[in-house]
Amino acid sequence: MKIAVVCANGKAGKLITNEAVARGLDVTAVVRGENKTDAKNVLNKNLFDLKAEDLKGFDVVVDAFGAWTEDTLPMHSTSLKVLCDALSGTDTRLLVVGGAGSLYVNPEHTACVSDGPDFPDVFKPLAAAMAKALGELRERSDVKWTYVSPAGDFQADGEKSGKYILGGEELVLNSRGESIISYADYAVAMVDEIVSGSHIQERISVVRE
Repeated sequence: MKIAVVCANGKAGKLITNEAVARGLDVTAVVRGENKTDAKNVLNKNLFDLKAEDLKGFDVVVDAFGAWTEDTLPMHSTSLKVLCDALSGTDTRLLVVGGAGSLYVNPEHTACVSDGPDFPDVFKPLAAAMAKALGELRERSDVKWTYVSPAGDFQADGEKSGKYILGGEELVLNSRGESIISYADYAVAMVDEIVSGSHIQERISVVRE
C-alpha cells in the first residue's frame, strides 16, 4: 500500500507518517523543506502546487494541512479543493485530518460542539473554517474521502495508548465522560483507517478509551 502524507512535517502529519512507516507501509512524506519524518520517500512540493500526476500511483493521500491565523483560515477550503481536484475520478482515497468543532451534540444533527456556551471564542473562527471545508467536501461525490475528527481535547503531547473509541458524526465521550485524545493515538486511528478503508465518503471521529 502506497501512502502520501501531505504536510508531513506538521505535528499530526509527522506522527501519522511515522506510525505508518512503523507498520511497514510504503510512505512518501510531502513536505516543503527538509524531511523531519521517518519516511524514506520524500516529495518536496507545496500543497498548493500539487497536481494529479504528483499523486498518481498512491492508494491513499492523507491531508494533514493546518492553518491557525485569521488570514490563513480560508486555506482549509482552498487546500482541500486542490487535493480533491487532483484526485477527482481516481481510486485513490483521501483521508483528512479534521476538527472537532463540527461534531454534532444531538441526534437531530442541528447543534455542533462549536455552538455550545463553553466553546472558547478564540477557537470559533477555526471551527467555522474547518466546518465550511467539511461541508464542501461532503459535496464531492467524485472523491473517495474520509474525514477524521479528533476528540474535543486534542493533545499534541499526549501519551500513546494505542486504544481509542471509534465514533461517527456525533461527539462521543469515553467511560470517564471525557472527549480527549492524543495526537499519537489519533495517528493510530488514522493509520487503522488507511489500512481498512472502511468509511468511504463518511466523517468518523475518535476518542481515547
